[in-house]
Amino acid sequence: MMAVRKLRYQHALTTLCRVLGVNRSSYYKHYKSKPSARSIENQEIRSKILVLYSAAKKRLGARKMQQRLSVEYGIKISLGRIYRLMKAMDLPKMSTVKPYVKPGKAKEEKLPCPNHVNKNFSVPAQNLVWVSDISYVKVGGKFCYVCVIIDLFSRKVIAYQAGEQADTQLVVKTFLSAFHRRNPEPNTLIFHSDRGCQYTSKVFRNLLDSCQVTQSFSAPGYPFDNAVAESFFKYLKKEELDRRKYSCIEDLKLSLFQFIVGFYNSIRPHSANDMLSPDEKEASFV
Repeated sequence: MMAVRKLRYQHALTTLCRVLGVNRSSYYKHYKSKPSARSIENQEIRSKILVLYSAAKKRLGARKMQQRLSVEYGIKISLGRIYRLMKAMDLPKMSTVKPYVKPGKAKEEKLPCPNHVNKNFSVPAQNLVWVSDISYVKVGGKFCYVCVIIDLFSRKVIAYQAGEQADTQLVVKTFLSAFHRRNPEPNTLIFHSDRGCQYTSKVFRNLLDSCQVTQSFSAPGYPFDNAVAESFFKYLKKEELDRRKYSCIEDLKLSLFQFIVGFYNSIRPHSANDMLSPDEKEASFV
């Protein structure tokens, strides 16, 4: 029936109905019928989905879209209905399949620091456990590096820095930014990372000691011990960095600000927060 409506201005209606095997009376009945209340409602919801999807730069799947529709517009509908509407709109589906990484075995050696986290990624309050990691981004034909620090309580990125060198100073600057902003109580904070030379350096370890922060390390060759930070970089790259080309480090810094401050912390629902964004989780903490 839709095919007849699309072609009726290009060919004779009698010819179209005959070729497509449609009765003319059925066509006129369909053409003059008014859309149902459900169809009108679906169209309104689709328009709001499009607004949210565009604002999030195509990063929202059905479950996260359900949460944002409820928060932004007070629309509460089933996950299945949202999925069907988004599928009918032909929006690209975002993969959430975590790639398999074969874990390495910890070496028989004396650890520089014990693992105080032990994959316990649920903490009851802010500023009890921070996790950190470094990753690389290609900028203008060379690699630049991004360091982030995340509070495990809310999964909020509380500090980040981009630089041209993956050195100790990059980690020091990121940590001091987080420390001065959050001002944690002495001897209550654990700082967890992998065993990169930036984190094991004497300069950084002395800084943590002076701030009365306990240092914690993942086991050698075992990224699952720092899964929260690893996961953040996975989605940062998939939802932002891999979708762009950067000519200079200033472009990268602007992109990081737009993603982390403008989307990840403030809007993006997180499963560990019962689908609240990190900012919403912290705002609800009493």
